[in-house]
Amino acid sequence: MLSRRALLLAPPLLLCASQLRADPARRIVSVGGAVTEILYRLGKAEEIVGVDSTSLFPEEALGTKANVGYVRSLGAEGVLSLNPTLVIASEGAGPPDALKLIEQAGIPVVRVPDEPSPGGIVKRVEIIAQAVGAAGPGVALVKEIEAGFARLSDARARVTRPARALFVLSLQNGRPLVGGQGTTADAMLALAGAANVASSLTGWKPLSDEGLIAAAPEAVVMMSHGPGGAASDPFAFPAFAATPAAAKKRLIVMDSLYLLGFGPRTPEAARRLMAALHPDQAGNAKP
Repeated sequence: MLSRRALLLAPPLLLCASQLRADPARRIVSVGGAVTEILYRLGKAEEIVGVDSTSLFPEEALGTKANVGYVRSLGAEGVLSLNPTLVIASEGAGPPDALKLIEQAGIPVVRVPDEPSPGGIVKRVEIIAQAVGAAGPGVALVKEIEAGFARLSDARARVTRPARALFVLSLQNGRPLVGGQGTTADAMLALAGAANVASSLTGWKPLSDEGLIAAAPEAVVMMSHGPGGAASDPFAFPAFAATPAAAKKRLIVMDSLYLLGFGPRTPEAARRLMAALHPDQAGNAKP
């Protein structure tokens, strides 16, 4: 034990490290890739005992924590077997009955909104920081995120001709499932200063060959690993081959959580996407 005099003379760094130490009594199950990423950024990694399968960043999350399954198909027994004291879950987590059973077992469940916007990300950080007693780190992270979006806005203002882009979630026999209005894909394209050629659709919808050719995307954006596995080459299919994107070989593939997770790295992800979509206009948009 340190004496009172020793504590008074302790260097500030020692005291700060003591304040940031994990609470050994708190056992968190984190459900949602953005939720997990935020908890790590808040310095709460040691308090996490379980994560869902979408918690892909940082890599050590799934590598060192128990996997409680996919965010939308959780099992109450699997979560409760970890003896959690707190569950923090994205709004889309489920099924609802599983979360209800967890709450009935006396475990607090903090639900975090999924709104794909700069304000939505800030709100997520604030809610999570409050839930885990990390007010100081939460304020610092919010400032960092807001500064990133301010730089993104400045870069977007220099894009004079928005690229016509199509976000493809998956391909089934050449038929694409694309992101229309109200999707995270639509929100990310807007942040990157692009025009979504599927904006006449709402939600995730299949697009016919005729619709694809009429949309005439100048660029196709995909995730490196979507619902159907690794990204396929869309330009191998006739309808895609007839688009301006194929003529320019404009296929942009990015990590799924980085691109659509709407967590702390979103400003950086949007700037990278902007630079890829507008190489002739957004030279200053490169991160």
